[in-house]
Amino acid sequence: MPVWLHFLTKSVALGLIISALILVLVPELRRGSGLSFDVFNRSETEPQKQSYYDAISRSAPAVVNIYSSSIDIVRRRQVSRTSLGSGVIMTESGYILTCWHVIQNAESTIVGLPDGRRVTAELAGYDELTDLAVLKISADNLQVIPQIEDPQIRVGDVVLAIGNPLNIGQTITQGIISRSGHTITQNFREFIQTDAVMHEGNSGGALVDSNGVLIGINNANFKTLDSQRRVIDVNGIFFAVPYTLARRVMDEIIENGKATHGQLGFTGGIDPNVAGIVVTEVATGGPAEVAGLQQYDIILSMNQVELETLDQTFDMIAKSRPGEELDLSISRNGKVMNIKVTVGEASS
Repeated sequence: MPVWLHFLTKSVALGLIISALILVLVPELRRGSGLSFDVFNRSETEPQKQSYYDAISRSAPAVVNIYSSSIDIVRRRQVSRTSLGSGVIMTESGYILTCWHVIQNAESTIVGLPDGRRVTAELAGYDELTDLAVLKISADNLQVIPQIEDPQIRVGDVVLAIGNPLNIGQTITQGIISRSGHTITQNFREFIQTDAVMHEGNSGGALVDSNGVLIGINNANFKTLDSQRRVIDVNGIFFAVPYTLARRVMDEIIENGKATHGQLGFTGGIDPNVAGIVVTEVATGGPAEVAGLQQYDIILSMNQVELETLDQTFDMIAKSRPGEELDLSISRNGKVMNIKVTVGEASS
């Protein structure tokens, strides 16, 4: 064999070996994300889709349909009514969170699972102040919605509402957190406001974040009165009970049959020129009056926590146990003093 041909053969063999090693060591070249030798068939890589499919795959199987039936007396005749709502599977043992108004006065409640099964639910308990109810079902292979102890929510975060609006089947709507700490009951100021669209049937469903983690139980939309005093719905303003509050209520109902919420019996306001909460009214005979709190007192701190907003103040009180003693630091006529108040129980 001529020397030149021998040299060429060795060079080609060495080149093939080196190419094979490069393909083994740099797998990106095999997948086409590196250099391409196919210069005649170049095509641009399609950009990755922005999708919440993974979040929905984790959370949607834990959202159920709820059908409750009741008997009403209308003009001395019994009329059967069926209410529609949604619920969220919270535990493997079959506890479900929903809204109280969905099943209130129900003679029977049926839960429709995402896999097509329908099972009868028993009422474990309810809480009128938060409009939450806990149901119990007996079924195997239940998927529990993802939960973390304290899901951090921020205005502007993307959220997904999962439920069964108008009984058309499980539906996902998307929006953002428009506001947190919104007051829709006398005792709670931490309801989540969102623009994720909801209709009848969404109540009791799940509000999840972009990872599929539960952040709230869908509750209601905003209503107002028109010029003729008729109730109308307002688009784009919807509410959900925050997860941490809903979970606490559920756990108390499961353990004690009911949930309790603290109250002190005073109203307050904010003065931009004064640090703390200004007491505007004290209920006669309430825990605050019994402890000596007076109108125009300024509450500076509660259990050594400085008070800055009404939301913070009344949420702390609502989460306190009836009978628990709170240490208030107050300012009265320029003099700082401490008083202890025994928390009372809020009534619906």
